[in-house]
Amino acid sequence: MLLQSLKIGNLITPNNVFLAPLAGYTNAVFRQVCYDLGAGLTFTEMVSAKGLHYGSEKTEELLTVTEDYGGIKACQIFGSDPEIMGEAARSEQLAPFGLIDINCGCPMPKIYNNGDGSALMNDLPLAEKIITQVRKSGKAVSVKFRTGLTEDKIISTEFAKMCEGAGADMITVHGRTREKIYAGAVNFKAIEDVKNAVKIPVIANGGVYCTADAEKLIERTGADGVMVARGAMYRPWIFARITGREFDIKSVILKQLEDTLNMYGERFACVFMRKMAVFYLKNKPHSTPLKVKLFKADTTQEVRQIIEEIEW
Repeated sequence: MLLQSLKIGNLITPNNVFLAPLAGYTNAVFRQVCYDLGAGLTFTEMVSAKGLHYGSEKTEELLTVTEDYGGIKACQIFGSDPEIMGEAARSEQLAPFGLIDINCGCPMPKIYNNGDGSALMNDLPLAEKIITQVRKSGKAVSVKFRTGLTEDKIISTEFAKMCEGAGADMITVHGRTREKIYAGAVNFKAIEDVKNAVKIPVIANGGVYCTADAEKLIERTGADGVMVARGAMYRPWIFARITGREFDIKSVILKQLEDTLNMYGERFACVFMRKMAVFYLKNKPHSTPLKVKLFKADTTQEVRQIIEEIEW
């Protein structure tokens, strides 16, 4: 695909291949891994604006950034109260972040039923107020949303125009409706229509698991860039393959293990990295015994030994 830098407000990315915010996965170390492999932009897990407002320690932990991270620091926040969302964007906790992404796309019932995430696509005036308030932070602002809530009501173009009018500097369109969650075909036409309707950068999201998928998404939609979600969970080196960087899979995984251990401690690192290693084994022939072995590992040392033994 055509690699190019993108201007987002006053920020410039090194390329147009981004890592999506992934709840439970895009912690500081994983973002560093993807950045080192070539991701032009990475986002925190979605952060609750209310959690920041009420001083939740668990919420603030999501804002950790590695010392060596050299890219644009981007945070995704969610909520449905314009004042609290604006307060979060201006808060001391988000001071290190130059880009604030507003979550208008999460389809999960816990988020949707609380009026957050993709539920905001039910109420464009409210979403507009949120963008306006976040914009007052003076930071660059992006918005991530879906094609609509149901297949019979695709409103992504209308929503995109609203975002641009409210001051968003970039938008990301997940090419599925809320009812599809993460399944089904990506609606290329809906993303293409959004691209033709606005002047700000449009990032296409959905179904990118390899370089060919990224190229197809750009070709079919005309988007300015792609955002990789689950594809990065299974193969974070997808960024290296798309951007043409050299890498060694085993070295990448072992470094992720060591950095996760150093930052988050033994227990978290053991549980998280055995889960990630199982993801990395997806579609690898005869890997079932290795997966079983990983899930039985009780220490990071055991996880490390198993990773070292595998022919990646």
